[in-house]
Amino acid sequence: MVKEKPNSTRIYDKDGFRRRAACICVKSENEAEVLLVTSSRRPELWIVPGGGVEPEEESAVTAVREVLEEAGVVGDLGRCLGVFENNDHMHRTEVFVMNVTQELDEWEDSRSIGRKRQWFTIDDALSQLALHKPTQQHYLMQLQHSKTLDNTNRVVNATHPPKLTNAATPAASPTTA
Repeated sequence: MVKEKPNSTRIYDKDGFRRRAACICVKSENEAEVLLVTSSRRPELWIVPGGGVEPEEESAVTAVREVLEEAGVVGDLGRCLGVFENNDHMHRTEVFVMNVTQELDEWEDSRSIGRKRQWFTIDDALSQLALHKPTQQHYLMQLQHSKTLDNTNRVVNATHPPKLTNAATPAASPTTA
């Protein structure tokens, strides 16, 4: 069953890219395990939870909302990993790290479309994402590298081999919501 949002409005940036936000949900501060959810289009495959920014909504708020809807978790929103650009699908996704503090027994997408969630090691998550969402592998690569980098905003082109540059568009500062 495909998730439909009939009342949602797609928001685009000045360059015509659709604005999205996502969270790499981690189980603990050591960031050794990440939470993936099943795809709404192909439920046998796994993805990073995230979705479109709504009108008048900050990216950090979108990330928290999408994780609650898609993964049924809440937690402490941490650093921004950057803005990941996908030229094939014309979207830019601002990705945050969330330290999960609570997993709900039931949540919106588990009830409406039967979505599941599962914890994976970084290596296993990279393998799972390679099957369906290879551009999302770059989120996890940046998670691994971000521990040693300063916390400046960066744009990562996820369509081609990753290269880090200074962000062209201002990013919302991570906040808890």
